[in-house]
Amino acid sequence: MGGSYPVYVPGNNFHIFQYILIFMLENADSLESALEQLCGAGIRVKKRQSVSGGDINRAFLITLSSGDKFFLKENHGDLLPMFSSESEGLLALGSVGGGAPPVPRPLAWGRDGENSFLLMDVVNPGKLDSGEKFGASLAMLHRTGRSEFCGFQVENRIGSTLQNNKQMQSWHDFFGEQRLGFQWKLAREKGYGNSSDDRAMASLLRRLMDILPEPEEGHPSLLHGDLWGGNWMAGDDGRGWLIDPAVYFGHREADIAMTELFGGFPRGFRTGYENIWPLEPGFSERRDLYNLYHLLNHLNLFGSSYLDGVISTIYRYS
Repeated sequence: MGGSYPVYVPGNNFHIFQYILIFMLENADSLESALEQLCGAGIRVKKRQSVSGGDINRAFLITLSSGDKFFLKENHGDLLPMFSSESEGLLALGSVGGGAPPVPRPLAWGRDGENSFLLMDVVNPGKLDSGEKFGASLAMLHRTGRSEFCGFQVENRIGSTLQNNKQMQSWHDFFGEQRLGFQWKLAREKGYGNSSDDRAMASLLRRLMDILPEPEEGHPSLLHGDLWGGNWMAGDDGRGWLIDPAVYFGHREADIAMTELFGGFPRGFRTGYENIWPLEPGFSERRDLYNLYHLLNHLNLFGSSYLDGVISTIYRYS
């Protein structure tokens, strides 16, 4: 099972689709059957070692009877769409090339009893060669992976929260409706905020046209989408690898802003990025507005400890 996947590459002053063939076991009916199709009949899991998988999923390094090793994510069965859309995001990131950061290759996703799963290649940890080279590789991702529209071809997840990716021409419209507006509605449904905060958020959304620049050359960049310090790792090849994406096309500033929200990026990272593609003037004044999306998501996922930061940011930009 498999299919073609679009690769976004620069053309003559615009960006076009090219297609490559990706073979992946889609919607496998069990982990056992996926492993047998990938590695041969009679293959079994010999060892399952629990590893850090973030706050949402259970994660394991599995060793097979053949000696092969894979990385496995598991969650409840009803979260299968989260794994299928993550696979699409990894394929999109991995298809860019051109010096962009590597990503683990998704191999299979599907149901296994009451669980859903995603099976990937193992990224062997190592020591990062250079923070500047890592930053430069992210700039190459943003420059090379471009689209005509903001959004993505499928909905995906930011953590376990639905991330709407309706394709839209305008970045400030997309960010206002599909990112801030959607998360604020979820927060109000959970009982956070009040009518005064609603008015402040409405004012902020009206001002986005004046605050946020449109993507350079009118072509949004392919973004990791959830680029905090826990979603990259140094591989044994010395490169910075991207993991756990929430992919969409948008303004590249949104990715850079999140790298500065919680820290966790190496010295020289920002310098290396701007050596390849300098940020537009005024980014530091816009950074916290981009990160309001992630603060809202953390509020909706993890609770009221994020409320003060959300509210103060809303009023700051309203």
